[in-house]
Amino acid sequence: MKVNGTHYRSLWWDADKGALQIIDQRWLPHEFRIQQVDTLQDFADAIVEMRVRGAPLIGATAAYGMALAARLDPSDAHLDEAFAFLDKTRPTAINLRWALTRSRTYLKTLAEADRAEAALKLAHEISDEDVEINRNIGLNGLEIIREIAARKKNGEPVRILTHCNAGWIATVDWGTATSPMYQAHDAGIPIHVWVDETRPRNQGALTSWELGSHGIPHTYITDNAGGHLMQHGQVDLVIVGTDRTTRRGDVCNKIGTYLKALAARANNVPFYVALPSPTIDWTVDNGVAEIPIEERLEREVTHVQGLTEAGEIAQVQVTPVGTPGGNPAFDVTPNHLVTGLITERGICQASADGLAELFPDLSKFKESA
Repeated sequence: MKVNGTHYRSLWWDADKGALQIIDQRWLPHEFRIQQVDTLQDFADAIVEMRVRGAPLIGATAAYGMALAARLDPSDAHLDEAFAFLDKTRPTAINLRWALTRSRTYLKTLAEADRAEAALKLAHEISDEDVEINRNIGLNGLEIIREIAARKKNGEPVRILTHCNAGWIATVDWGTATSPMYQAHDAGIPIHVWVDETRPRNQGALTSWELGSHGIPHTYITDNAGGHLMQHGQVDLVIVGTDRTTRRGDVCNKIGTYLKALAARANNVPFYVALPSPTIDWTVDNGVAEIPIEERLEREVTHVQGLTEAGEIAQVQVTPVGTPGGNPAFDVTPNHLVTGLITERGICQASADGLAELFPDLSKFKESA
């Protein structure tokens, strides 16, 4: 996608510098900063501090982290150390473990002298695969939007609600939940997007920044406004992303997603999840019982970051001094609340049978780590 007319991916390899470049998302949407990632500690900090965020982007970042580890010391022992070091950075998004496992498993089949070059090549492949996966999610989701648009009168837009940021900045490019929106807009289908603020980190601001840059009409709303809009017939469709989806279709996503699914079900609004296949955890069945939910720092709840009237980025406290803040970062939406899963291979029911039918080659996957 483009920033001020220039195409960017969320991360890219600078061959001249021999290092990974990332967009430091902590400063968006107010300031666009690029950071070079030079050490394994830099990789860990980038993931933990959400300089990079979004399950697919975290996975791609981790793959480049393993490439650096292989360049520093290609031994089995060091690859195991790097795996463990990066794996603990964030516990919920499965793409992190998926990319680390894929990299380590492949590299251990090679002679040590060949590992550094192969690891970097694999990281490039994982990044390119993510772009193509997300593009195809957009094409498949486009058909849902097209069907709704065909029922509209007088050129009225299809009104889509989304939560968190599952846009290109949360992936290598295109995004997951936003990809159908970009495809629809580019196809000339009028849409309007309701963008949840998504407290506590206000990731909806990233979605608004993206959509605005692409010329897509949108409105930034409080997290609690979605149910009201659905009650009054102002939402035609909900599309969200996912950080981990179980083999039976339970969806783990940013905190607040579950409440949107409940409101959608109560008001007969279709609730779809944009799901890239690396985000399926085939080893987990019951998402509520089995997926670990990351607890982040309470400061993210007690403080907010924004732009002051003087044009400076600053944090302010919104709670009384001494009031603790609870910060579960994700929740799980059970599969019966999900209308369907939009994947790169097509759309399926949020069920074990639906996923197994669409991904017969992956459904027997067992984690090797």
